[in-house]
Amino acid sequence: MTGRQPHQNYMIHDVHNEGTDLDYFIWLIRGTNGDILVDTGFNEAAAHERARTLTINPADALARFGVQPETIRDVVVTHLHYDHAGNLDRFPNARFHLQDREMSYATGRCMCHGALRHPFSAEDVTLMVRHVYSDRVVFHDGDGEIAPGITLHHVGGHSDGLQVVRVETARGPVVLASDASHYYGNMHRGNPFPIVFNVGDMMQGWKEVERLAGHPDRVIPGHDPMVRELYPQVGDDAFALHEKPSRSFVK
Repeated sequence: MTGRQPHQNYMIHDVHNEGTDLDYFIWLIRGTNGDILVDTGFNEAAAHERARTLTINPADALARFGVQPETIRDVVVTHLHYDHAGNLDRFPNARFHLQDREMSYATGRCMCHGALRHPFSAEDVTLMVRHVYSDRVVFHDGDGEIAPGITLHHVGGHSDGLQVVRVETARGPVVLASDASHYYGNMHRGNPFPIVFNVGDMMQGWKEVERLAGHPDRVIPGHDPMVRELYPQVGDDAFALHEKPSRSFVK
């Protein structure tokens, strides 16, 4: 009989608690049409509940760029997991861009299963529902545009309604892949991150984000600390994705 490690026997487990470093990013898109925020991170209560380290609340971090939460008019929520859809109460004048499928998923029968609902916060999902009733949610079904040069694209996989953001920049289109690929290694090695709704959609999503970007170096994964090494720092824990990375993934 061959010995097995316990984690080899279960597909769904909380990999956030394991040894590999995992960073949490939000992104601020600055352009002629105003500032657009991609994801809203999580707050101190969620950090305490899930034993995460929160260096600064994302809403407060915007002040480093001269931006106040109340001036944000558009927020893209790539998906409703707790680390991407917290702090929804901190942006009183924003409208939230979300895929139809993500709201259906987060409020539907799949949430009857603990393994699937674990990455969600009932409080965050409930608040998004309240924003729907306040006419503050813009739903998208697949591809959509929120401003010239800024488009949304449904890829699914990690969460059923996961969407990515394609941004035209001086170096070409950059795709904020969110959790379509947590790490560069997931897509480059063809090895899925284990928190997943549909493995096939996740793997197809890697091809889609690279197609949208036009080059592997213009795809930004959702949690890889390597992002901080590759891109120039423009402030405390802030990085300029419109600049070229310090090295290429293409040999």
